[in-house]
Amino acid sequence: MLHLILPFFFSAAITLFVIHSARTHGHLSADTDLSGPQKFHAAPVPRVGGLGMYLALLALAAVVWFRGGADAKLGFMLLFCGLPAFGAGLVEDLTKTVSPAKRLLATAVSGALAWWLLDAQITRTDVPGLDWIVATTAGSLVATVFTVAGVANSVNIIDGFNGLSSMCVSLMLMTFGFVAFQVGDIELALWALAGVGAILGFFVWNFPAGLIFLGDGGAYFLGFFTAEIGILLIARHTEVSPLFPLMVCIYPVFETLFSVYRRRFIRAEPSGQPDGIHLHSLIYRRLMRWAVGARDARAMTRRNSMTAPYLWTLCVSSLAPALLFWDSTPMLLACMLLFGATYVGIYWRIVRFRTPRWMVFRGDVMGGSAPSVRANASDKPE
Repeated sequence: MLHLILPFFFSAAITLFVIHSARTHGHLSADTDLSGPQKFHAAPVPRVGGLGMYLALLALAAVVWFRGGADAKLGFMLLFCGLPAFGAGLVEDLTKTVSPAKRLLATAVSGALAWWLLDAQITRTDVPGLDWIVATTAGSLVATVFTVAGVANSVNIIDGFNGLSSMCVSLMLMTFGFVAFQVGDIELALWALAGVGAILGFFVWNFPAGLIFLGDGGAYFLGFFTAEIGILLIARHTEVSPLFPLMVCIYPVFETLFSVYRRRFIRAEPSGQPDGIHLHSLIYRRLMRWAVGARDARAMTRRNSMTAPYLWTLCVSSLAPALLFWDSTPMLLACMLLFGATYVGIYWRIVRFRTPRWMVFRGDVMGGSAPSVRANASDKPE
């Protein structure tokens, strides 16, 4: 339990210090943009939550090394390889000057370092033709770097509401940890558990009050860390299907792919252009009934925090079959197709004002009764 408890307390303590010291660094670290298409908070909030998690894992690795633990090396190497991804995101959090392309490049560097130093390499996919490509050194490197950068970017994309991405990544790491334990890889299971502990130390301050945000540094690092745990699992254990890590991460990955398709082919906009019609944004606007009733800071924070559980449920819907069929590529492929169809179906219903009424929250967060789902005049079908 050391790998869970220590990072939790380290992360919680460091994050609390960052929150209380915001007066001195808030002019750099605070997210002061309250009007952007993906902004749903009522006051400036520090967005350097990744700092506590990274330092907590570093402290754990030092403690394990001091105690003579053989798994300290893996922890140190994961943190070293993840430093470019974390560093680029943290600099963006503080300066707001690092472009998405540069952050992706830094994350790709992290993936390449792990490919080289940790042998975290994708060498099989169970996809005819693609297996021949990844069997080569160059093919494996490209596939691995692309996957790591893609997962990290997808975790950043779903980081839109209090507790959303942090809890989803915690659930993903727990899934990886369980399967790692099942195949006897205790070292990998412990570091997956350590990631969960570090995230939960941040989570207690982020959800539901939103006292601190994950930030790009935290999101990119968590995406890198999660991707590497998954890649190491299939690289070390041939009995684990190579589609298992993709099934575990399918919610943020599919959200990213669907967003690119929606922007590029439906709205004819640049694929990297931020907008406010991600699934989690639509759930906030149309299921939390934000357009009517009070708009004070307390009500906005509560609506913000009540959005995440909807997406946690969606995330769990992919993790359950991943746990059941972690060694079966055909079943995982079928489950991914089913997930994609379910996601598109939910999105289609919500965006066209046909949200199932059982999904619409009508509690006292609105300070009264809510009108019908079709009466929200501030939103228009996209």
